[in-house]
Amino acid sequence: MLVFEKSRAGRGMSMLPACDVEIKKPGEKDARQKELHLPQMSENDLSRHYTELAKKSHGVNDGFYPLGSCTMKYNPKINEDMAALPGFTQIHPLQPEHSVQGCLEVLKKSEEYLCEITGMDGMTFQPAAGAHGEFTGLMLIKAYHESRGDEKRTKIIVPDSAHGTNPASAAMAGYKVVSIASAPDGGVDFEALKAACGEDTAGLMLTNPNTVGLFDKNILKITEIVHECGGLCYYDGANLNAVMGTVRPGDMGFDVIHLNLHKTFSTPHGGGGPGSGPVGCKSMLLQFLPSYRVVEKEGALAMEKAEHSIGEMKEFYGNFLVVVKALTYLMTLGKEGIPEASQNAVLNANYMMNKLKDLYTMAYDEVCMHEFVMSLEDLKKKAGVSAMDIAKGLLDNGIHPPTMYFPLIVHEALMVEPTETESKEVLDHAIEVFRKLYNDALENPESLLQAPVTTPVTRMDEVEAARHPVLKYEFES
Repeated sequence: MLVFEKSRAGRGMSMLPACDVEIKKPGEKDARQKELHLPQMSENDLSRHYTELAKKSHGVNDGFYPLGSCTMKYNPKINEDMAALPGFTQIHPLQPEHSVQGCLEVLKKSEEYLCEITGMDGMTFQPAAGAHGEFTGLMLIKAYHESRGDEKRTKIIVPDSAHGTNPASAAMAGYKVVSIASAPDGGVDFEALKAACGEDTAGLMLTNPNTVGLFDKNILKITEIVHECGGLCYYDGANLNAVMGTVRPGDMGFDVIHLNLHKTFSTPHGGGGPGSGPVGCKSMLLQFLPSYRVVEKEGALAMEKAEHSIGEMKEFYGNFLVVVKALTYLMTLGKEGIPEASQNAVLNANYMMNKLKDLYTMAYDEVCMHEFVMSLEDLKKKAGVSAMDIAKGLLDNGIHPPTMYFPLIVHEALMVEPTETESKEVLDHAIEVFRKLYNDALENPESLLQAPVTTPVTRMDEVEAARHPVLKYEFES
């Protein structure tokens, strides 16, 4: 039941003291012509409503969540404790710098640690999420070329296996997107890349490990090809959880990078935010960074704006408390724990893959990184059971489905990313469920075609939902 349906006229809660200053009413041209349909409920009813919704949802704290390319790792609760400290929560971004030295130190330390991990020379924390970071990084690339009078560079090269946000961000930044096909091994096709590179190439967007879960061993050659034609290389940090502390994007030849603190660095995914997508870059791009960076001046920390900044990407200093959580995670793990986390993520993914590949077809049957991709195309031909049906069956077993139908270059794809925070017992249970569902597909396919049957919302008519979406609640007039 929706919150609007539980609303009762005249019912509510009054927890705020009466206002002791004059309230200015809006002018007639600014006033609403109709009242807002705000739900009227007691605090008790409201609390129960959202508790009920939470019980119907599945999050990392509820169970296994192997959503490929999303790194749904456990978020240590100490992160929340640190972000709740009054010294962080009871400040204002317009306070004098001398009164927020601790907060500035958080930003400076976080920048230093993340630059050390990625091989970048500087970083901004303004972007609020990954795609926002992509757009910011592309604007840095654009500013760089324009500063050199090289305005003919209008194209961004993107592999066909890229995250959907890559071409979208490039287009939003005003670039023409050039898609190149992947090589048979899932990596970048050299010949296609060489053919796409030219005097109009602004840059290449790439993820490594890539979206099929493999590390492209030719990465130095790839970035060299782009640099030789005058382009820059952009690193999508979506899969950094596989290589933290082992290899650095800056050493691979990348010039600009975005990270997802809400993925790799254990700050929660949730409700569309708050996230954080900091952007790091090499020295030649520092002058274009948005907003302010923390610098040391006369023995104190201060904010300094880049000389040729591309401008503000978000108000003030980004989602600051998310940065506090990420710094807590980094300091908890330390220099030895960070690479160990990535190594365990790779170990868990390979363990699951090897326990399933005798039944499920692996898109690329070789050692994977932090995730692996299965193709259920053969199973669909044999039993009429699709990747979607297996995903629905997982829901009936208390497991969140992997990423479905991505990457697009793999038919009937399921992308599985177990992360490093799952135990062997959890992995073994998930493997058992995957194997059971495969056998169910062969012996009793109808059970999967009807799934899920135990969830609060059972199988929906997705065609009807796509063709006739109901996007707003219809109030009684």
